Amino acid sequence: MIEDDSRDTTDERRWEAVEEASELLLDGNQPAALALLKTVLVADSGNAYAYYHVGVAMRELNQNEASRDAFAAAVAVAPEYLAARLGLAHALRKTGDILAAITEARDTLERFPHDGDAHFAIALAFAAVGDKAAAVPHLELFLRSGSEVEEQMEAREMLAEFSQGDGAVEPD
Repeated sequence: MIEDDSRDTTDERRWEAVEEASELLLDGNQPAALALLKTVLVADSGNAYAYYHVGVAMRELNQNEASRDAFAAAVAVAPEYLAARLGLAHALRKTGDILAAITEARDTLERFPHDGDAHFAIALAFAAVGDKAAAVPHLELFLRSGSEVEEQMEAREMLAEFSQGDGAVEPD
């Protein structure tokens, strides 16, 4: 029981360490957030939240390779961190490593089989290579997950594009 308490305390401490940077990201101040996150990582290289938020910041700055690397670091230190896995799958797709994106999304679905966002991540990767047969069921599962309206619209548009023709569909 003591181990669980210490893990909970460590997790809470690590989350608290990135709260200010998270707020800066919400405000659109990526440079200030990145400076804070660098300080957090120097103090604690095992802070998956810090790596994740670096990934978010880099994604927002259109630095896809750096985003991918940060999400990969978050997954390396916290393999059950769902948001980091999803970020990694999307970043892999955006860097053109579609097979790795599909693999990461599949791994995520194995760990979180009912997660709508994981279904969306794999659907986007399949869509990027034009695999309609593989993408459509995941898009449909995603739509049933109660996701955000904007993402639902994107998924419906992709389904409509698939019904009109063949080939890859590149979202974003």
